[in-house]
Amino acid sequence: MYHKSLLAVAITLAATQTGIAQASVAEALEDGKMLADFRLRYETNDTDGGTKAAEAITLRSRLGYESGVYNGFKVLIENEMVHAFQDEYAALTPGFDPVADPTGNEINRAQISYAKDDFAAVVGRQRIILDNARFVGNVGWRQNEQTYDAVKLDYKTGDLSLTYAYLDQVNGILFQEVDVTDHLLNVSYKVSDAVKLTGFGYFLKNDDTDAKDDTIGASINGKASSLIYSATYASQSTDNNDATYMALELGTAISAAKVFVGHEILGSDDGAYGFQTSLATKHAFNGWADKFLSTPASGLTDTYLKAVGMFKGYKLLGMYHEFGADDGGADLGSELDLLVAKKVGKTTSVGIKSAMYSKGDTGADTDKLWIWAETKF
Repeated sequence: MYHKSLLAVAITLAATQTGIAQASVAEALEDGKMLADFRLRYETNDTDGGTKAAEAITLRSRLGYESGVYNGFKVLIENEMVHAFQDEYAALTPGFDPVADPTGNEINRAQISYAKDDFAAVVGRQRIILDNARFVGNVGWRQNEQTYDAVKLDYKTGDLSLTYAYLDQVNGILFQEVDVTDHLLNVSYKVSDAVKLTGFGYFLKNDDTDAKDDTIGASINGKASSLIYSATYASQSTDNNDATYMALELGTAISAAKVFVGHEILGSDDGAYGFQTSLATKHAFNGWADKFLSTPASGLTDTYLKAVGMFKGYKLLGMYHEFGADDGGADLGSELDLLVAKKVGKTTSVGIKSAMYSKGDTGADTDKLWIWAETKF
């Protein structure tokens, strides 16, 4: 099928390039490097309801190789495997609360890239993160990250950056493959440290269901003196509905910490449809308990306070959310998120974090905990 072709193109191009000049290619291969990334994680999910509290111990292993450069070209291939040592969670054992880390094995990335002067291109299975991943990301928190079979083109000159990507397949965090015809366009211009302007258009189509959504938006962000700010507006259209998105965030440095207050609205079309961000790294937004991975038809408002800083080599982060419905104003609960993380040497990090969600007019109280160690080289 055609959706396999981008991965095949990457491998074919790599083979063709190898045939051009064996000696030069051999040097590029010798200049390459092995890739290795291991993350061991303990995760719990205790959601009020009829199922048992979940406990999962999983290991994510990535092993790969990236060549050196030959005439601007590089080749990268990486395998990813998720193994469970404790499987008391819904993805593997019925009757338990969910943890979104099924076991499996797949090619995580297989790409050929090219870079020269202001231009760069990547063809094949790849990681794509645009801006802060609010609309397009890799969902890197889950053990199996989200990747794309795609062609991505980048052009950067001075303070102007342009990215276009054509997506043929989305490789999701549950080891699912979704055939798509997606076009992503992102353009940014850095006026100064105080002002960066970004415009974007993301035109998505699910080939299996024919569902479409087109999102067009713009953002401005920057830092002026001790003030850190960002603002984003976007409109979204499907075959039957329209919705808007707005986000404002202000922050400032206080001693060794930074404090932010923000308000985000994923709008509703009169209670019939909520603004969706299907390619986003959703775990990073609207609470770590992941209660709003799909925006309710009534939409979602998220008013939050965040503080982040360093203390004796430890990263500390706390975040409090108040959730509501954009249409009708229903109370959708609140959440407190806490994190402590630390780097150990140059290649290893450890951490612990928790999410405590309290239901509003609807929903279920949920407590989650994560403890992890990761090393990469």
